Amino acid sequence: MISKELLDILCCPETKADLVLDGNFLVSTDRDTRRRYRIEDDIPIMLIDESEQLDMAAWEEIMKRHNKIS
Repeated sequence: MISKELLDILCCPETKADLVLDGNFLVSTDRDTRRRYRIEDDIPIMLIDESEQLDMAAWEEIMKRHNKIS
């Protein structure tokens, strides 16, 4: 599990946006890129080429779940 302290200092490598922890993924709060980075063995894989771009509906649902958008 990623600690709150680590989550507080991590950011999206592409946009420098904040990230939210969503299951085994870190999701960028940047609306334009909507990047999702996987976590393997408690290690975030923060490579842009290894990330996935979420569709708008999936990204919005995650942001609502984490109170990042209304």
